[in-house]
Amino acid sequence: MNTPLLTLDDVLQAQTRLAGGVRVTPCAPSARLSELAGMQIIAKHDYLQATGSFKERGARHALALLTPAQRARGVVAASAGNHALGLAFHGRELGVPVTVVMPRNAPRVKASRCHTLGAHVVLHGDTYDEASLHAQALANHHGLAYVHPFDDLAVIAGQGTLALEALFAEPDVDAVVVPVGGGGLLSGVATVVKALRPDVQVIGVEPVHAAGLVAARNAGRPVRTFTLPTLADGLAVAQTGVHTFAHAHAFADHVVTVTEDDLALALLAAHEAHGVTLEGAGATGLAACLAGRLPTLAGKRVLVALTGANIDPANHARALTRARVLRSEMIPA
Repeated sequence: MNTPLLTLDDVLQAQTRLAGGVRVTPCAPSARLSELAGMQIIAKHDYLQATGSFKERGARHALALLTPAQRARGVVAASAGNHALGLAFHGRELGVPVTVVMPRNAPRVKASRCHTLGAHVVLHGDTYDEASLHAQALANHHGLAYVHPFDDLAVIAGQGTLALEALFAEPDVDAVVVPVGGGGLLSGVATVVKALRPDVQVIGVEPVHAAGLVAARNAGRPVRTFTLPTLADGLAVAQTGVHTFAHAHAFADHVVTVTEDDLALALLAAHEAHGVTLEGAGATGLAACLAGRLPTLAGKRVLVALTGANIDPANHARALTRARVLRSEMIPA
């Protein structure tokens, strides 16, 4: 069965629905990061959304498309954190009851914030997949709309609005680099970029410890993979979705992976260059640029999505310490 693909018009309609509901975040060149990467880095600072993540875009768009009856009953979702935060925040704004199911090992800062925003938080399972099965069971039992964090066309269209903003602000780029977990952001961004600028490369970046899209592209279909703990916990998805795989297959040029060391060094670079506290998932695209994983982009103008800033302060401090040790080991004696 053919999987439907979104069009540019779908994302433009999403942008209209989101107007005034999510922030238009800044897009700006970074001289320091450019120097470190050997390419002209233009950062899209989408961690500046109200809940610290790009996930608000897809979450609010999905809520905006609910029927009145669905709005009254509410929604349920499974999430490692940022999708849950986006739904909780915008559910409160739009008057939609929200239940979020999070793995028991989800960052406490995210679970606590969801509760503060008024969502009913359920901690279940040790993985996203276990949380997702429980969320779907709750949806069926209580008649709630299930909002998938990535494999949902409404969510994908919402995420694609990031690319509309970025290309409007910086139309003259050679490549767009985004992090990949389930692939919702890559799908939306690639849909827009290939419609407006088919010559621009679209590159997804996954952690080696959760490389579900790389495995899917090798197999020619979504396949279940084994994930390991990663600093990019928001990307720890064992299997890409049917919709996201179809969009990535149709529109994305490349998918590369980064190591845990690459991620730690990217967090340190962002912190030192701009005083920014990013989470591992939010710095994954930057990590690929800094670690030399994209050699064909040397000297090119590269738009990098910085997508999340929700990290436990202690984990961030440990990552910076690790990165400083790694950096010292790289410097010749």
